[in-house]
Order: sequence, then C-alpha cells, then structure tokens
Amino acid sequence: MSTTGQIIRCKAAVCWEAGKPLVMEEVEVAPPQKHEVRIKILFTSLCHTDVYFWEAKGQTPLFPRIFGHEAGGIVESVGEGVTDLQPGDHVLPIFTGECGDCPHCHSEESNMCDLLRINTERGGMIHDGESRFSINGKPIHHFLGTSTFSEYTVVHSGQVAKINPEAPLDKVCIVSCGLSTGLGATLNVAKPKKGQSVAIFGLGAVGLAAAEGARIAGAGRIIGVDLNPKRFEEAKKFGVTEFVNPKEHDKPVQQVIAEMTNGGVDRSVECTGSIQAMIQAFECVHDGWGVAVLVGVPSKDDAFKTHPMNLLNERTLKGTFFGNYKPKTDIPGVVEKYMNKELELEKFITHTVPFSEINKAFDYMLKGEGIRCIITMGA
Repeated sequence: MSTTGQIIRCKAAVCWEAGKPLVMEEVEVAPPQKHEVRIKILFTSLCHTDVYFWEAKGQTPLFPRIFGHEAGGIVESVGEGVTDLQPGDHVLPIFTGECGDCPHCHSEESNMCDLLRINTERGGMIHDGESRFSINGKPIHHFLGTSTFSEYTVVHSGQVAKINPEAPLDKVCIVSCGLSTGLGATLNVAKPKKGQSVAIFGLGAVGLAAAEGARIAGAGRIIGVDLNPKRFEEAKKFGVTEFVNPKEHDKPVQQVIAEMTNGGVDRSVECTGSIQAMIQAFECVHDGWGVAVLVGVPSKDDAFKTHPMNLLNERTLKGTFFGNYKPKTDIPGVVEKYMNKELELEKFITHTVPFSEINKAFDYMLKGEGIRCIITMGA
C-alpha cells in the first residue's frame, strides 16, 4: 500500500481523563516496528473491560489513552520479522497473544503466553516501550496492546488472528474478547456432555456466551443465575431454560440449585467476578463428577473460602483465561463455527453506532441496555 512506512493521520477516540467522554482527535500513527502490524480497523465494539479502565477503578490511571480491544480490520502494513501476515489480510486483534516460543505456547493445555499475556498497565509497545500514537508530538498511551478506538492501530503480530476473508467483520469482531471467553469456558473447560445440566452465574455478554456454549454442547438444562430478572427473556435466546434470582430465595442459591437438580448441576460457569457467586458456583455442582469453572475477575482482596470436603467429595474447581483459546491458533476456528452456522453471533449485537457517536456505546453499557454495541469506523 502507498502508506507503507509512512505516518498515517486518522481519527481516534481519545480518553483524556477518567470517566470523561472520549474526544474525537486527529492522531498520528507510526509505522509498525519489529514483529508489529498496522491494521485499518473497520468495526470495533465496547466491552465492559474498556469501561472499567475508562472509569479508572482499582488500577493505576494511564491517560491520555486510546481504548478498545474487540475489533475486526485489515492489515495495512507489516514490520520487520512478520512472516505470517501480509497487507490485505482480514484479522482480529486480540488483547492477549501467542508468541509461539514460550512454555505456555508450546503446551497444549495453556494459552497464557509469557510474552504477550494481558497487561493492563503497559502504555507502549513491547519492542521498545514507545507509543505508536501521538498528537502534535505528544505520545498517547496504548490499551491492552490493541487500542481499536482508532481508524488505524499498531499491534504485536502475536496478538493478531488471521481469519476467513469471507467472514463479515461487523459480526465476527465480537469473537475477539467476551464471546470467546464465555464460549470457551463452557466448550473447552467445563465440557458438558450431551443432556447434562449447566448453571451459568451472570447473564451479561460473557455469561450469555457461556450459555451459547452449553447450547452448542447439547446441554439438557441451562439454568441462568442473575440478580436482574429483566435478563431472563434475553437469555432464552441463548438456550437458558430456567432462571434463578438469588434475591427471591431465603436459602443459599447453591442449595436452591441442588434441590432443583437432585443433588447439583453437572457443570457450572461463573461469569460475574463476585467472590460470593464463585463460591456458589462451586458448591452447586454435583458431588462425584461436578465441574465448576471460574471466569469472572475478582477484586484484589477477595479470598475463596469453601470446606475442603467439597473437593474431597470429587467436585472439581477450574479457572480459565480467554476461554482457553490460543489467539492465533484457535480463534480462526471460532470464526469458522459462525460461518458454518454452528454459532449465532447476531443475537449478541443489540446496537450499532457510527464512530463519531462512540460515547453512545458507553451510555448503553452504563445503563445496562443491550449486550454488544458495534461501532462502525467509516461512519
């Protein structure tokens, strides 16, 4: 492309300070350096993680910053040493990566790359610590190595999944974070057998993706647990068959579920980040074979407390990161599930806004309206 090796000037939604509306700015995007690619972002969506760091809750504030990490686009140019990607490739940038060289990448059991694992505090690129974004010479911090709220972004090649060019980027962009996290938690970690019962704690986007995984696996009963009764109607579209609101019971919810299921569910997936829900999700699975999977991120001072007999009675507790998917190796296959009509994505997408109105996406999420809002970059 004619822009190869050149600085690109484009629009980006910049967050100048915590909790304040994003401001549309013209930014300069430097060419990709060693092991980096520059991507033209066509569609991005808003994830709760963006909102959490935009609000600067519980972490070191890093501003000005360009947020965004769920997106789809086309490679514009590649840096030195990049051999598996080329200009024109359709790709999904991912908030975590796969270097291909570390023990985690060599292990079939792990996706927690030593080099490219999620790092929320890094504001520059791994190669040199510098930002590829600037305004009038002043650097703008990156976010999760992706920063997709920009018409062009620079990403480490290990964080880029090359996908089927026939896949519609305005749909499959949501595969790059929340959807895969929930889907993989069920399909790759909980692994319910056909006809088994699954309890899903938390019916936000990740929980609904976990329910979708249970539906794909052929679960017989999918029990949704949430404090918001308004979520149940929506959850039915994702295979949820029953709903439990802990506020409506005067006994622990794990006891309610055990009574509903003759001793406990076969599998449970926790998608809230609440330590109480994590304990409930573990204690509601059946002894002998029950498996509970934790997905939500707890507060830093939380401690998980349960009686050891719950483990000795052959219940299994597992955790998962990004649904145990390796970004470069596995995410193209998730896109193929959609292309083969095994996976439904449209029902996750409840709103669409032009890039110029990106702050509306934040409003929808803060009000709890909808599941995913697609932001169209060219609009």
